[in-house]
Parts: sequence; C-alpha cells; structure tokens
Amino acid sequence: METCKVAVVGGGLAGLYTAQALHASGIDVILVEARERLGGRILTADETGMPAEDGFDLGPSWYWPLIQPVMATLVSEFGLGSFGQNSEGAVVFERMSREKPQRYLPEALDQQSMRLRGGTAAAVRALAGRLPAERIRLGAKVTTMDLAEDGVKLTVETGGGSAEVLQAGLVVAALPPRLLEATVTFTPLQDPATAARWRDTPTWMAPHAKFFAIYDKPFWRTDGLSGTAQSMVGPLVEIHDATTASGKPALFGFLGVGADQRAALGEEVLKQASLAQLARLFGYEALEPRATLLKDWAADSLTSTAADRAGGGHPMPGSSRWVSGPWEARLLLAGSETSDSEPGYLAGAVIAAKRAVAEIRSRMDRE
Repeated sequence: METCKVAVVGGGLAGLYTAQALHASGIDVILVEARERLGGRILTADETGMPAEDGFDLGPSWYWPLIQPVMATLVSEFGLGSFGQNSEGAVVFERMSREKPQRYLPEALDQQSMRLRGGTAAAVRALAGRLPAERIRLGAKVTTMDLAEDGVKLTVETGGGSAEVLQAGLVVAALPPRLLEATVTFTPLQDPATAARWRDTPTWMAPHAKFFAIYDKPFWRTDGLSGTAQSMVGPLVEIHDATTASGKPALFGFLGVGADQRAALGEEVLKQASLAQLARLFGYEALEPRATLLKDWAADSLTSTAADRAGGGHPMPGSSRWVSGPWEARLLLAGSETSDSEPGYLAGAVIAAKRAVAEIRSRMDRE
C-alpha cells in the first residue's frame, strides 16, 4: 500500500495548482487523475480532436485579468504568453429564422477577454512541469474513501479492472462537488446536509457542448466581421473567433440544444446544422471547413452526472464550509465550484486551490 501526506484527487487546474504548491512547500503529495491526461475540463486539441500544444480550447478559453487578478498573476508567475480575444469588426445578430442576420459595430470593450498562447492547456503543462512525474497517477479513478484513525484510505481503480489502495493523511478533492458525491463512496457517509449541498452545486460546463469549424483562412475578418455572433435561431446560440495565436483560423459556438436532444440527433446532424448556420451568418465559405470538432461535455462521465443533463445555472458563491462531521479533519474540497469568488471559472479553480494549500500549511504548522 502506497502512502503520502496529501492525496490530491483530480488533475485539472485546481488539482495541479494545489499539488505543485504543496510539493514546493516540501509536503509529500500524490496527484490522482481518472483520465489518461491532465487538465480535466481544460482540453486543447488539434483538428483531429487529439490533445495538442497548439490547438483549440474545447473547454474553457478565456480569462479576464482586470477582474480576475489571480489569473493575471498565474500567467505572469509561470511565464505564459497571452493574447486578446479578437473583437475587431462587426458582430452578427440573428433574431428570427425568416429575417436576414443583422450586423452592427459594438462599442469598445473595457474588459478584454484574454486567451493563452498554445491554448489553455499551456497552464496545465506549466503546472505539471513543477511536479515530479512519479507523483502523478493517470488513469486512476478513486471510487471509495474510508476514514481511518491516521488518515484516509482511498481505493483507486486502475487499468484492467484492478484496484490499489492509497493511504493519505489528508485528501484534497479538486473536482466538482456534484461529481464527487456521485462517484465516490464514503465510509462513514457524509453528513446528509453536506451531501445535499454537493449534489445541488451545478458543475460549470457539464451541460454544454462546443462546436468548432476550422478553416484555411479567416474569411470573416476580411469581410469586416469579428467572428462574434448571437442567435435566437440556433443551433449555435453564441459564436466567437477561435483562431489560435499561431494563426490557425477557426470559429466556435456553444450549442443551444439540450443534452438529451443532442444525443437523439447525433453528432453528424449537429455538425451539419451548425455549418449551415455559420454560412447564414458569415457567408458560404463557412460550408467548407478543413475540419470540425464537437465536444459534448454532458457525454463525458468524468465531468458530468445525470443531474447535469438538465442544465442549470452558474455555481454561486456560498459558505466556505464544504465538509462537516468526522470528515472535516481529513478532507478538503478545492474544485472551482467551491471557490468563494469566480466559482466555475479558471480563476475560481486557482482561488479554491490557494485556499486549500493555505489550510494545509496552517495545519502542518500546528502539528
């Protein structure tokens, strides 16, 4: 049985930030991630859909440095490159199916949406680079946590149906509370009110799907368009320029079709309907992409639960006490949704991670 001082469950932005910060403090830490890759909802992919160092963000794309200074600090601290979301040109608005889409020039934006060079996964790579490879476990899904006198025993499923036991003094669950409640069995059980709060906290992005059309040239820009569009017709309800910092042209949009309907229609139907809409909004060149991508987060069992398929709002800040009863001394939550500021966003993940790290350091100092 392997042991560590702290086990971090979840290798997204929050988990990685937590693990590398603890390691930097000399604390023995192991990071456990169910996927065969790091990043969680951060997924930067090439035009075939495979993870890439210079690709398209199928998960979160933006941060806002003026209102999310913690992200600006992270970008600076880790030497990450950034660039502004393209906003030059007209915005297209589609109000009704029988009306021609309208173009208008918006007023200048004060809060510039920023993206990372190389995609959001650049932050994942930078954080992971500060952790020894032997302290990262990929393809390792935690299924049970048993409270023991000297810590927590975690049952970890690995490939081929085998399972291992990891003993940790403390556990940081750096994944959405709803996913934690749905996928991990606790002994003793969590307090009913605590479990209910976890279940009732929406997982940001879990109900959503993103469609990408990748092109040889950004034809919308030469036509005086920014690539931004809003539609009350669909299937895409919000569209943006997804061109990479290296100049790979693309458009992306959020599908306004519910998860169950998406599953019934199928990926090919959704892609063709999305391309037809892009042609209405940006011209017939949109019908000839070099590639398309569709990432349905509701179909990702390591992000979404059955409760997420019905949609739901953005997680809201609340009490910072996410664990109660006998588990309070051994378990901390650090998923972005648990942040008391910017929950669900990239900034929320960093804020929640910093809170967990500060609490663990404080406990260590008292020992």
